[in-house]
Amino acid sequence: MKKVLITGSSGYIGSHLTKMLQNEYLVYGLDKNLPKQIPEEFYHCDINRQFTLDEEFDCVIHLAALVNVGESEKNPIQYYITNLNGTMNVLNKVKTKNFVFASTGAAVGCESAYGISKRAAEDVVREYCTSHRPTPYTIFRFYNVIGSDGFAPTNPDGLMYNLMKAPKTGEFTIYGTDYTVSNDGTCIRDYVHVSDIANAHVKALEYLENKRNRKNISLFNLGTGNGVSVLEAINSFEKVSGLKLNYKIGARRAGDIEAVYSDSSLAERELGWKTVYNLDDMMSSAWR
Repeated sequence: MKKVLITGSSGYIGSHLTKMLQNEYLVYGLDKNLPKQIPEEFYHCDINRQFTLDEEFDCVIHLAALVNVGESEKNPIQYYITNLNGTMNVLNKVKTKNFVFASTGAAVGCESAYGISKRAAEDVVREYCTSHRPTPYTIFRFYNVIGSDGFAPTNPDGLMYNLMKAPKTGEFTIYGTDYTVSNDGTCIRDYVHVSDIANAHVKALEYLENKRNRKNISLFNLGTGNGVSVLEAINSFEKVSGLKLNYKIGARRAGDIEAVYSDSSLAERELGWKTVYNLDDMMSSAWR
């Protein structure tokens, strides 16, 4: 079986991806938050620190990162360190035949320290894998990942995390209702199911392993291509859960982009990837 290393393997996306890959690949994990009792093929490791792995992998999927936009505005240096220097450590210290890097749609507008750090890491991956250690690579820009197939969202800045907490806490805040990009005044996002994101990585592994497909195409957007306002997302959650949220209106958050959604046609054409879940499906899968 081919060996795949997933950094950030115990996170929200990493857990779903590990579950999806483990029957077809020998999956290794690397994460600083792994539990004490872990299989021997998982490494308890912080990408910010110097480390050495003796294994050589058929592919590294680099998910480990800090992802909270609001936090990045308060503590930008830590985001630059983890998302940029951490990526350089992985590139330098791990031997692999192929490399997949998880970026974000926020790298397009670069209006937050998070987006800036991920865009810089994209450039490092591209340059390093092209000029210094020639390695076939793929960069994925995730849009707003929600839903669940057994693992709950972990980003306290994310919509899904807060929607799932709201029924118990009775608290939910909409940050800004004065955006002109939507009919209801809330900002617009492209919500995509976490299992669809995980499936894109399966497609990427097949794409990178097939030499005939190794074109000069390395950057793919992963989203539905549909812009959904925050209020529309809340309405979907209320519909599938049967609950009514008592939300409050707050000011805009620093670093938030007014509207962001993807054009994923390249991923469809080159990888054969398509989203499966609609908005109600995504909300329902997390609520069940």
